[in-house]
Amino acid sequence: VQLVESGGGLVQAGGSLRLSCAASGFTFSSYGMMWYRQAPGKERELVASISSIGGSTNYADSVKGRFTIPRDNAKNTAYLQMNSLNPEDTAVYYCNARRGWPSLRDYWGQGTQVTVST
Repeated sequence: VQLVESGGGLVQAGGSLRLSCAASGFTFSSYGMMWYRQAPGKERELVASISSIGGSTNYADSVKGRFTIPRDNAKNTAYLQMNSLNPEDTAVYYCNARRGWPSLRDYWGQGTQVTVST
């Protein structure tokens, strides 16, 4: 089982980035996908989530209207499109795959750094 994030980097405030999370080793379309982030000295927080077939999404208040979380089940990939970035978005971003039925499974990627400069 692997989740591999990519697309992080350094961007100026107001810019955009698209993170990708490529999955392998499990039935991707059966899992909800989440993006979390953790800034230095802060707890990990849930940024966005999408249901297994993409019919339902949720966002943290801090990113609503700026971030979207599409997924492509044919490519076994989830994305985090981040627009209008600000320095408070600086963090390590992690993707997470989770299902609760028929048994609990929870997989994490290694994280990708996003740094937003002023």
